[in-house]
This record gives sequence, C-alpha cells and structure tokens, in this order.
Amino acid sequence: MKQLMFHDDPPFWFETLRNLGLAAYGGSDVGEVIATASGVTPGDYDSWHDAWLSTAERLEAEARGSHPVSARDGLLRASSYYRAAEFFLHGHPEDPRIDHAYERGVSCFRDAIAHFPGVTPVEIPYEDTVLYGYFYRATDEGPRPAVVMHNGFDGAAEELHFSGALGGQERGYHVLTFDGPGQPAAIHRDGPAFRPDWENVVGPVLDFLTQDPGVDPARTALLGVSLGGYLAPRAAAYEPRLAAVVALDGVFDAVSALTAHLPLPHEEAVRRAAVEHDGEMDRLIADVRARSPILRWAFDHGRYVTRTSNDREFLAEYARYSFKDGSAGKITCPVLVCEATDDLFYSTAEESDPRKLYRHLTAPKTLLSFTEEEGGDAHCHPGALRLAVARIFDWLDDTI
Repeated sequence: MKQLMFHDDPPFWFETLRNLGLAAYGGSDVGEVIATASGVTPGDYDSWHDAWLSTAERLEAEARGSHPVSARDGLLRASSYYRAAEFFLHGHPEDPRIDHAYERGVSCFRDAIAHFPGVTPVEIPYEDTVLYGYFYRATDEGPRPAVVMHNGFDGAAEELHFSGALGGQERGYHVLTFDGPGQPAAIHRDGPAFRPDWENVVGPVLDFLTQDPGVDPARTALLGVSLGGYLAPRAAAYEPRLAAVVALDGVFDAVSALTAHLPLPHEEAVRRAAVEHDGEMDRLIADVRARSPILRWAFDHGRYVTRTSNDREFLAEYARYSFKDGSAGKITCPVLVCEATDDLFYSTAEESDPRKLYRHLTAPKTLLSFTEEEGGDAHCHPGALRLAVARIFDWLDDTI
C-alpha cells in the first residue's frame, strides 16, 4: 500500500501498516498506532522501541485497572504494541529489552484470552522440548474440521489470533496456532532454531491435535503465513494427513527476497555465501545493508532466528528454504496460494514467488491475488485482514 508514513523506510512503514491492520480483530486501535508511529524517528531502532514500549506500558496499566471487557480489549492491544517494540532489536540478541517486551506482550495476551470462550494455551510435545501455542475450540457439536496455523520469519503465534484464528473459530473450525523452531516462543525460551524440513515440525503438531475427539482428522488443513508460505507447503509435500494447505503468501525460494538487493546474479550470491571465507562478499553485503533498510533488518533478524554467526552464513542457511529441489511436485492435497500484487519482499518484474510456487504445483491448486484496489496488495495483506480471512476460509469451506 502507498506509504503514508516513513517514506524512505519501507520496513518501518510496513510494520506500521501491519499494526494498523490488527485493528480489524481488536489487536490495535488506529489512532494509537498513528500517534505512536508519529513519535518515531525514521531509521532509528531505539526510537521505534521507545515509542511502542511507552504506548504498550500506558495501555497495559490502564487495562489492568479496567472492568473485564475493557481489560480484555486493552490487554490485547498492549500485547501487539509490546511485540512491535522489540521487533527491530534482534541484531543484538543480548539486549535485555528484547525479552522484556516479549514477555510482557505474551503475559498481556494470555490474560486477555482468558476472557475468550474456548481459547486455551497449549504445549505441544516436540523432540526433547515443547512448542507453545493456542487452541481455539469451535462451539459446533460433533467432529469439526480443523486448521493448524503458524507464522513465518518474524511473526508470533499470538499475532495469528487476529489473522485467522478468531475468524476460523467463528466459522466452526477448531484452530491450533503454534510457534515452531526459530519462531518467537522457541527463540525467546532458548528452544530450537529454524529448520527448513517443516514436515518434522508439523508431524508432532498433528499427532497432538488429532488426539482431541472433537477434531475430524480427515478434514485438517495447514495454513502458513509469510515465510510460512514456504514452510506449510513444504510440510504438505511429506505429510499425507493434511486435507489442504494454504500459503499466505506463497514462497518458492525464500532467499530471493535478499539476493534481489545484491549486485550479483542470484546463483552466484548463493554459491559465494556457502564458501568458508569470502571477504569480498562480506564487504559487499555490509555495504548493501548499510544502504538498504530492508536488508539491514532482514540480516539482523535472520541471524537471530537461525543462530548463524554472520550475514553471509545466514544467507547460505536461508538458501535451503527453496522448492528448487522439486518437492512442490510431491504435494497431493489441494493448495491455495495467496499473492500480494505489490509485495515488499517477493514481487518482481518477471514472476512473483507465489506464481513460481503455483506453477510448480501438480496438485489441485488455486491462486488468489490481493490488489491495491482492495487495500490488500502488501505482503500478507495487513490492510485487508477481514477480506483475506473471508476468502481463505470460504476456500477451505469449499475444499474440506
């Protein structure tokens, strides 16, 4: 969407839009977001943190002294603003502000959902640890279809409350959200880092979900948001229990979002990232990230969630998140691929990543584009959350 603020800083504007969009399901208030963002110095991560933390703390204090419904609403919004506060700090993982804001946000969210019927925190057994998430129980009688939802490169399970979990529950679906390896609950609690073979994550989650007698295991879908648009289809390629998969938005080759900003051909950048030493490549990345707000944030956060030691090592690791291995053709269940027509990360003059993924699918498939006219042309459609949730769940209704 047109940048109404932060004209020279696309990540700051996108995160502002992302928080504006949460208002559709009670995760923010428009005036609060605009007032907070107006106090931020463009490009200044400390200023961003301070502004959002101040709003979150003020709102939490008021909410905790309010009557139950008002407290619920205020705590939900505070949880979003705490999450925003620590978003750009991950280049320095030792910064105590990161965990402070994260833990306050989760605390606010959990206290808020105690007032929502049928929503409970869950812990899902996974290897030698657990994955943290939330179960949204449908009110309809009898075995119901279910949707498993996870986020992507930087989103949290708590954010999914606003971008599909509530919408699915009110349509009669059980919804299970979770943070997998590399996602916020895991990283903040010293859990596992990201891994591309997401089927090994989704398998234990489905084991957990299908133990519930109210879940119809033959009508269980998987929905992945952002980088989840790679992770969810990847899991579907090797997990036969899924009845459908949604890529919101589709990702064919994750690292292309980074190499597109480097003055090297894609294949050369990937090859050179993987070598043991390449000082020239290190200097090139440092030079480009110094001039690109997108790469500055992406490399900082990427090292944080993959636990890689430098930018080039992260670039090499991220290149593993790709369907160039042919695994998209192994998916057999129906696939919905969503596309933002002006995606900050994956739109190109040639062929967008969602369309590349769509082209490589051999299973029944649907491509769903969101446009500027609809207010939904930004990555994962934060300006049109109600519209996106409606279209996705209508497709699920028709499919499973």
